[in-house]
Amino acid sequence: MRRSIAIGLLPLLAACAATAVPPVSAPRPAATPVVTAPVNPPRQQPQPAPATDNFQPPRVMNVPGLETIIGQNSLGLKQQFGEPRLDVREGDARKLQFTGEACVLDIYLYPLSPGAEATATYVDARRASDGLDVDRAACANALKQ
Repeated sequence: MRRSIAIGLLPLLAACAATAVPPVSAPRPAATPVVTAPVNPPRQQPQPAPATDNFQPPRVMNVPGLETIIGQNSLGLKQQFGEPRLDVREGDARKLQFTGEACVLDIYLYPLSPGAEATATYVDARRASDGLDVDRAACANALKQ
């Protein structure tokens, strides 16, 4: 009986032992490399906008006692106060700083129209010792030559 079971299982075992035939596939065409030249888009330099497009006129300070400062160009301010301690330029704006024992005077110059020379439009003053705000006109008078 064992033998008959073993013989009966032989066809099943033979089916498991059969070698699988790989499927036939069509031959692949040889890959042709695609050669492309690097594409560099033309570089465009940003063009600065004309000065009139972005120009914003500055606010001009109107404080009594500063009439001899507001509206002056750098040469006129140097004639009044001497050589500045600082002369800082940024774009078309400029800051002149004049100092003395009593105070520090910052004068800001901006052009009033596109392409115009920068003139004094704002003044700030502080004590030299501790930096507290002081009267602008009084500081200007103390620093005048």
